[in-house]
Amino acid sequence: MMRLGLANNGAMRLFLALWPDDAVRGCLARAQAAWAWPQRAARVPLERLHLTLHFLDEVDGRAAGRLAASLPPLTSPLALRLDRPVLWPQGIAVLEPSSVPAGLASLHAELAALLRGQGLPVEARPFRPHVTLARHAQGAMPPGKSPPVEWRADGYALVRSVAGPPLRYEPIAFF
Repeated sequence: MMRLGLANNGAMRLFLALWPDDAVRGCLARAQAAWAWPQRAARVPLERLHLTLHFLDEVDGRAAGRLAASLPPLTSPLALRLDRPVLWPQGIAVLEPSSVPAGLASLHAELAALLRGQGLPVEARPFRPHVTLARHAQGAMPPGKSPPVEWRADGYALVRSVAGPPLRYEPIAFF
């Protein structure tokens, strides 16, 4: 685990995510650029592209510290193939896998159990892994054919969402 900084008090808006390295981020950027975007589309800035495992919302600093101390390292790399560009309702453009790798589903379930055990929120909806490419993208046209994004994740991150403008995401610990 590598810690980048964690406050001992004060609430933080947190989430757990697969955080892309530069090579994967470049592939995600190419996938994003392959879409035909309407003018009103709000593309996610490249430095904020990620795959959310669990959104925690506001967590006080002490609970965040306990969480960071208890998160397990990823024991083996995850191979993820993002090969489905999809426009979701409300104009959310995403890149998702055709199938969810067993290792990713297991990690999600393991982290959910740990979060519940610490009294932290867990999303009730089924896990649908994806990378959000844009919002307000009603009418966007996904690419007809583009190469999939092959992502080998060696770990995951505890990330703080910092209100803007501009909104930014700061990984505070890697596992």
